[in-house]
Amino acid sequence: MQEVLPLLPVYICYIDESGVPEIPGNTSHFILAGLSIPVLKWGEADSAIAAILKKYDLEDQELHTAWLMRPYLEQARIANFASLSRKDRRPAVESERTKELLRLQRKPGSSKLYRQVKKNQKNSKAYIHLTFDERKKLVTEIANLVGKWDYARLFADCIDKVHFDPSKARYGVEGQAFEQVVSRFEQFLVNTSPPRGQKNYGLIVHDNNETIARKHTTLMRDFREAGTFWTRIDRIVETPLFVDSTV
Repeated sequence: MQEVLPLLPVYICYIDESGVPEIPGNTSHFILAGLSIPVLKWGEADSAIAAILKKYDLEDQELHTAWLMRPYLEQARIANFASLSRKDRRPAVESERTKELLRLQRKPGSSKLYRQVKKNQKNSKAYIHLTFDERKKLVTEIANLVGKWDYARLFADCIDKVHFDPSKARYGVEGQAFEQVVSRFEQFLVNTSPPRGQKNYGLIVHDNNETIARKHTTLMRDFREAGTFWTRIDRIVETPLFVDSTV
């Protein structure tokens, strides 16, 4: 008879960053945050978020707050935009955006602005069928939902690059933030494990980026071998899992 192995308590911690780690870069701060939930709650949490996204015709789309919470100037140029159906709004906005790109192409000395506008249009394309008020409502609904997850835990580190001294740090800005988040996640796994019995274990999931994947994989191996500045690391799987957040 085949042995049935016990189900281990596992937590998944999805991490993401805001800002850039380069000094000075184009941001004054670098923030790395991780949201941890039990693996047995993952399907429930994902389904709840998917249900909200479906209400806004955003099935299978990435939720990117920075691009959602900004005005789209093209919408203001469309008469009675809010009264249009969502199906009709999209081609109306795309038409205005095409006009703007063509205008910038013909304008001397605007190649840099053209590239930036094109990038902005690409990153916000999924949301152009929603008014600004609808996008704010969407973000609020998601925030309220996550705020009710009593099984979730948030870990974060914010670095003010003005006061960061590379000569005194073990790692660079990104590495130090990652070390902090990993250490806190490890301590959470230790603190929530029962005094006797099975230990809690964790897996780190990160948005897929080839450069970050190499750095974080190397750092995790170092942490597993030598620990971090604050703690040993023996509850977190050595190699983070990197996934495409747009799929």
